[in-house]
Parts: sequence; C-alpha cells; structure tokens
Amino acid sequence: MSRKDRIAEPWGTRTPYGPGQSWPVRVDTHLAQGVTPDDVNRWVPTASILHSNGDGMDIAVKDGRIVGVRGRADDRVNHGRLGPKDLFGWQANGSADRLTRPLVREGGRLVETDWDTAMDRIVRRTRELLDEQGPSALGFHTTGQLFAEEYYTLGVIAHGGLGTNHLDGNTRLCTATAAAALKESFGCDGQPGSYTDIDHADAIALFGHNMAETQTVLWMRVLDRLAGPNPPELVCVDPRPTPVARAARVHLAPRPGTNVALMNALLHEIIANDWIDRDYLDTHVVGFDELEKRVADYPPELAARICDVPAERIRAAARILGTAERLLSTVLQGFYQAHQATAAAVQVNNLHLLRGMLGKPGCGVLQMNGQPTAQNTRECGADGDLPGFRNWANDAHVAELARLWNVAPEQIPHYAPPTHLMQMLRYVEEGSIRLLWVSGTNPAVSLPELARVRSVLSQQRLLLVVQDLFLTETAELADIVLPAAGWGEKTGTFTNADRTVHLSEKAVDPPGQARSDLDIFLDYARRLELADKDGQPLITWHDPESAFRAWQECSRGRPCDYTGLGYAKLRERGGIQWPCGDDSPDGTERLYTDGGFWSDPDHCESYGRDLITGAPVEPVEYRAMNPSGKAVIKAAEYLPAHEQPDDEHPYVLITGRTLYHFHTRTKTARAPQLQAAAPEVWVELSVDDAASAGIREGDFVEVRTPRGSVRAAARITEIRDGVLFVPFHYGYWDTETGSEPGFDGGRAANELTLTDWDPASKQPIFKTAAAALRRIGPGAGPAPAPTVGASAPAGPGIDGTRGGPEAEADENLGPAREGNPS
Repeated sequence: MSRKDRIAEPWGTRTPYGPGQSWPVRVDTHLAQGVTPDDVNRWVPTASILHSNGDGMDIAVKDGRIVGVRGRADDRVNHGRLGPKDLFGWQANGSADRLTRPLVREGGRLVETDWDTAMDRIVRRTRELLDEQGPSALGFHTTGQLFAEEYYTLGVIAHGGLGTNHLDGNTRLCTATAAAALKESFGCDGQPGSYTDIDHADAIALFGHNMAETQTVLWMRVLDRLAGPNPPELVCVDPRPTPVARAARVHLAPRPGTNVALMNALLHEIIANDWIDRDYLDTHVVGFDELEKRVADYPPELAARICDVPAERIRAAARILGTAERLLSTVLQGFYQAHQATAAAVQVNNLHLLRGMLGKPGCGVLQMNGQPTAQNTRECGADGDLPGFRNWANDAHVAELARLWNVAPEQIPHYAPPTHLMQMLRYVEEGSIRLLWVSGTNPAVSLPELARVRSVLSQQRLLLVVQDLFLTETAELADIVLPAAGWGEKTGTFTNADRTVHLSEKAVDPPGQARSDLDIFLDYARRLELADKDGQPLITWHDPESAFRAWQECSRGRPCDYTGLGYAKLRERGGIQWPCGDDSPDGTERLYTDGGFWSDPDHCESYGRDLITGAPVEPVEYRAMNPSGKAVIKAAEYLPAHEQPDDEHPYVLITGRTLYHFHTRTKTARAPQLQAAAPEVWVELSVDDAASAGIREGDFVEVRTPRGSVRAAARITEIRDGVLFVPFHYGYWDTETGSEPGFDGGRAANELTLTDWDPASKQPIFKTAAAALRRIGPGAGPAPAPTVGASAPAGPGIDGTRGGPEAEADENLGPAREGNPS
C-alpha cells in the first residue's frame, strides 16, 4: 500500500509491463477526511463521469452520503486505477448550492416553484407552438453526461412524438468529428480499436490528443508500457509541449489549421516507400487511386513550409508509422476542433487502411470522445443521428424505426439530416425555434462567440428551459429551471470511447425535489399525452431498466447491438464492449477483424459527405462507388483556414483542456482539490513571443480577437511560437458578475472564438482564431496555471502544483483488497 498526492502526481505509481502481457492491477482509493474503509456502509458500482475513459469504480456510501470512491480491479478499462477527476470530483454532488426545487422567471427574477407549475408551463407552451408553427418551433440541446436510457427516451420524444428535427448534444462541440470520420471511412460510427491495443502496439501515434490530461488513466497504461520491456515508439502531433510530446520519439508541432497538409505529407512518404498492404487494399478498400494521386502533391518539403515543421521530422514520423508491425492511432480535439477537422481525421483512418492495420491486437484506430457518454448520444439518436446508427437518407431505415415506435414514417423527420447545434442556434436567433430545452450542458460558456450566444439565449420570444444540477450561466438566463439528479443519484448505462458499456447504480437520493433526467423526460411525455398511431402511449417504459430494454430492441441487428447485454449481466460482469448479441454474447473487443465493414449501401449509417463542401453523397452515387460494402479511402486537399493572422492580430489562438477540470467547471470547481490546482484562467505563450512583447511569467495580459477579449495571467511555456492557448473551462458563475464578463474584461475563452464549423461534421472550430496580445501590467506572482502537464512553465523557480494531505489517495498494487476482486 502506498499513498500519493494525486494532484502533484496525477498518474500515480508505475506498474511496468511488456508487449502481450496483462496490465497489472493497481486499486486507487480516496475517502473523505476522517472516513476509513471500515466506516463505509456499502460500495456501489459505477464508472467515471468527468471524462470519456469509462473508468470502473465503486462509490463509498456512509449514512446516505457519498464519502469517496475506489477503482474496480476487475474492470477491463482501468484495472483499478482512477485519475484526479475520478478521485475528487464526486464531492460536487454534496455542494450546498445544488438546485433542489424548480425555478420559474417572474418579474425578471427566477423564483422557486413546484414541479406541476414548472412542467405545466413547458407543456402549455409546447402545445401552443405546435398549434402555431408545428414541430420546427421546438429544439433540444442535450449533453454528453446523461445515460443511454435518457438519451433514447429524449430521442423518441423529439423525433417520434413531437416530430422535430432539432435535437443535438454538446458532443457536437467536442467529438462530432469522431463520428463523422468513422462514417466516412467505414460507413458507420463505432471505434474499430480497443484500449487493450496499448498492450500490444509497438508504435502509438496521438494526433491532436493530449491523452495525459484528457484521459489520465489511459495515459497511465501507456506510461506503464513505456516503463516496461520493449516499449512502443510514440509519435505526437500537437503545437503544445504536452506530456505526450515530451514522451514521444517524434513530436510534430504544426501551425494550427494545417493538419491536412501534414497528414498528406505523412501519407505521401508511406506510399512513396511502399509501406502499404496492397493485398488488403485490393480486397477490402475502395478509393486508393484517388489518395495516391492527391498526396503525390504533398512531399515533406511542401508540408514543412505550410506547417512550419522540419521536413526531416515529418520523414522520421512517417518511418515509424510506416514500418511499425502493430500501430495504434488515437485522435482528439487537436484535430476535431481545428480547420478541416473531418478531412484530417479521415486521413488517420486512411493511414490504417493503407497499412492493413485494423482488427488485430495492437492495430487499431480510436477516434476518441471527450464527453463521458458521447458515444451514447450518437447511438441513441440524441446528437444529429437516428437511433441505432440508422441512416436518415435510407427510407427503409426510417420505416424500420417507425415500426418499432408504431408511428407513421412521415412522423419521423428525415427530409434532411437532424439539425446540428450551430444551425439550431441560428434558428433561435432568427425566431424559428421558440422553445429550447437545454439538459445537462452550459452553452452560455461552451459555445463560440459568447456575446452572440448570450444575446440569442436572452431573446424575449424564446422560452429557455434548463435542466441541470446547478445554477449555471445558462440557467441564469432561463425562463424555467428544472433540478436534476446527478451521477450516483440515479441508475443507467453509459458507454465509453472503446465501446465498453457500464451500469451505474443509484447510490444515494438526490437532494430536495431533484429528479432524474429520465423521470423528467417521462413526465413531459406523459403530460403531453404523446401517442403512437393506435392512440396508445408512445413511451411504454417507466424506469431505467425498462427503458434499457426498449433501447436494446432498437439496437437489435444494428452495429451497436446491445441485445446480449442486460442489467443482470452488467452487474455480474462489469464493463462489456458492444456489439453484444447472439453472435457475440461476451462482447466484441475489436471491429473489422475479418476485413468486413458496416458500409454496405443497405446497412450503412451514412453515405458520407464531401470533405470540402459538406454536401451529402447521394445514395445512387454511393452505391456506384461502393456496391460491395468496402472501407472507403477519401483524399482531401489542404485549404488555408478562413481566419488568418494579420498585422493587427498576429497570433493564432487555440483553446483546450487542463487535466484538473471538466467542461465549464460546473462540477470540478466544486471539488476543492481540483479547483485549487487550477483556480483561474491563464494565457500560454512561448518564450520568444513573451520576450518580444516584454511579458514575464504571471504578468497580466489581454488577448483580443475581432469578437471579444479575455484578461488573465501569462504562463510562459515551450508552446510553439505564434500560438496562444487559453483553457476553455472558465466562465462566470463563481464571479460577482454572474453570467457575463465583469468590468475588467472576459474570463471565458469563447469570448474570443469564431462562429465557424467543419463542413462535414458541423463541429465548431475553436483552434484557428486570429488574436492580438498586450501586456496590461505586472502580476502578483506566477500564473495560476498548473505546473503539471502542457502548461508547465518554461523556466525554473515556480513551485510545483500540489494538493497536500487532502489530495492523497491510496494505491494498492497487485492483488486487490477483499471485496474488490481482481
């Protein structure tokens, strides 16, 4: 048994292992001060809710309260380990400022009311708008933190009951490109690889993925491989000096907005050196000739000029990618939130298709998620897709869904793709959407160009409903606020980034009158009297388990088949990967093991889009291009970003995460250890840029773009020259100014970002804004940025980020303790 300060050492103790070996167990535990394991009344199984890794854990309950957590040694995802947000984030549940009663706006103020009053107002306005305008007046913006049962229920209400096309998740902001890239290449969503590929890979490439801070437990797995015999070689693509970059054999730090040019150069080298599997391409892939022709125009020397990366470094990375016997690639927001997002992410898929590196141990792609249940939004039809990975452009798929719900096919809107979030915001702005229901997310901080977003959400003609645990910046603008139960206060399933499904059990009651999101949606459907075509209730389930059974039936025969799962099985086995059905009762570790894909024209989830214009591929065109359902290689030319630096705005601004916070800090800022580790926003700039501007560590600076400004302390790091970084977590709920910037300027990074999105995935672009920087005055000391991770200072003399005794966690290496078997 050992104890570590898990703020200072977020990845904990190393347990080295070699290729093909099982990752050793290490059970991490953190309990409230003064609580011992003997004090715990019961341990309740769940998984992590503050990132997408899906770490299996148990909640410690004492006297009806959550008092801590421990990792589950037998869980396939984490083998007992927990990251800082896992260990400390649970404290937010017990915050004194939880919403406990519904609120309605009266005389410009939010006042407490009862559930009947709040729900009757929502239902009455829903009916009025349906009569006046029809379903197009209604919009739903949900989260990446609910359960599958809740997303599916919301999807049935919106698409099958109300008939609106306006339903999308905040996963549109973080990983819509993951889904889009998978559909472009393989005809369907769903990660081809598995976390266990880390155990076998001899090369791991991370494209815009700061795994060390976004998925700390997965990075522990990589670190343990690096510490063991025959470690894998790492390739990192990131403009910041992340822990991944520091561990990499080759670090490529391209100019933001140039990822497609860099990927084309890497593929150029791989094809030119014949590091490709021609038999695999001939048998399982279409589109190679187009790619070969396109990347011939991108030798490393050209990419070096575009990306400002040495040509020899590009060649060195290509050699690792091209000669590895087992290559694993991961992709995240450095590609997804950047210019030409889908085009760049698709090129990573192309890399694996060229090399035939799919479906074998150590050979896979993980187009990662950012939100904990992002995969469920996509599966269940809550983020711009139809449930069960059905194709909105395939009439047979729509008819199948109509039969399942017992509604007429024309009741399910499929005249166009389900409306993406940024288009929904425009419809609100124009007055077309007049009721917007926001559940579990905070667009008043998370969306780009916040001055515009606040104006849109504050319109008098809009009824804004917000369903959340706390009075967020968005809730402060709402007309009706519904108090929701949180993680640990309700039961449901959720799926992580490698398709592992966990059951999260209710551990404690929610505070006051707060209700689970499922209960709120069911109540809405009941009060509206939503019915099928026979006049019977549209929603036939009443609790989480019956909702899960309904979702299972919807998934039957589809790629994300859940029919072999069930609450009893998940309780017995822990996390299981889908598809899990009659042919795969134990789940499926890797997809496409036989070179067969879900891309058949009659089965595929999407016919794809043009990567440059975003125009949907017509069904006839797709059938002609891919009649036998092979994987699809799609080439893309590099195009410069729409907003370029100039004399007035000479820098490129990028935004991103820190390992101690999640989303808009709604939960993590209420966990003392996490908030103390990163208490305030900061601005990162390079050593040379700081010297040129006369800026020292900790100086107070202002970042300005054509849309707004942010003032913060400067952190000088090894980030590439010409790039500024601002973390996106910080808003205004914990300031005196409430939901808007204070007198001294903005705090939220999205005051600066632009309203623009990728044409294929419709994901907003947060990483190519042109920005200016000026020094305002001296600071009171070093910037409040963590010294752990990518924000580590370039020079010495700054005390390291520590958590102290309250941030210590137990680490039990080897066989698990009694009651948590390995």
